[in-house]
Amino acid sequence: MVADSSCVLVPGPWEHRDVAANGAQFHVVTAGTLRTDRPLVVLLHAFPQFWWAWRHQIPALAGAGHPVVAMDLRGFAGSDKPPDRHETSVFARDVAGVVRSLGARDAVVVGHGFGGTVAWSMPHVAPDLTRAVAVLANPHPLPLHRARNRVPLRALGRLLHFQVPWFPEHAIVRGDLVERLLRAWSAPGNDGATSQSGLYTEAMGLPFAAHATMEHFRWLVRSTPRADGRRFLETVSAPITVPVLTVRGGRDPLLPARTFAKDADFVTGPLHRSVVDDAGHFLPEEAPDQVTELLLDFLAGLA
Repeated sequence: MVADSSCVLVPGPWEHRDVAANGAQFHVVTAGTLRTDRPLVVLLHAFPQFWWAWRHQIPALAGAGHPVVAMDLRGFAGSDKPPDRHETSVFARDVAGVVRSLGARDAVVVGHGFGGTVAWSMPHVAPDLTRAVAVLANPHPLPLHRARNRVPLRALGRLLHFQVPWFPEHAIVRGDLVERLLRAWSAPGNDGATSQSGLYTEAMGLPFAAHATMEHFRWLVRSTPRADGRRFLETVSAPITVPVLTVRGGRDPLLPARTFAKDADFVTGPLHRSVVDDAGHFLPEEAPDQVTELLLDFLAGLA
């Protein structure tokens, strides 16, 4: 069955909007009011999720006076799902376009998982808009490409499995792959993300969503020897001068501590590093209060 697209329009203390940017249309959730004295806070979700992963942080950040937008990335949930243009730099330009379309002067980009890769790219792709970056459960992309021995076998095996045509998409749409990944990458006994597996599976069942998602991961691997992949790695190798916050889960089964060891090598601006001891990979849902507190402290420090 084809999922009903209304599954992404969950009501709450926020507003659903469709925003045109970078040649595509993006579903976003906004809360709070744009201000001249505070940057827009942009929340980017991980795989296999969508904006709903930030449901705990959106009202908390807005309630503290920060304008917030949580967007469905290209290929996910309520946003456009084009057959091509799956480069990470395109995702970064999508984010920059959404920020401009909403009328904000600058933004603090907060990315989790796959969204974290986009966040790491923002100071290079859109330096004029990027006030600061916060990355959850995702190390800097360059060491992962250059030193495969840093990538755990669990993560590398899953990434290689995603390179196979058709089968991953079938497992997402017709099987229970979304639920299995949420459970496998969470800390044991923590159901903050797995409790939402039904909704995430439904969103992944939207037309073309599963294929578009897999194409993102296929680009990450297949582009490495190509000109576009080398160009991306060269771009993100430059030092980041804006403030950066990194947060990892102390019980993340997907990406253990050693995969984050080189993050500081790419940041020359203020760098804040935190570990949430009892959380796994899906930090915004497994440790919502701690993540909210870390983000609020980081935002307060920018002022």
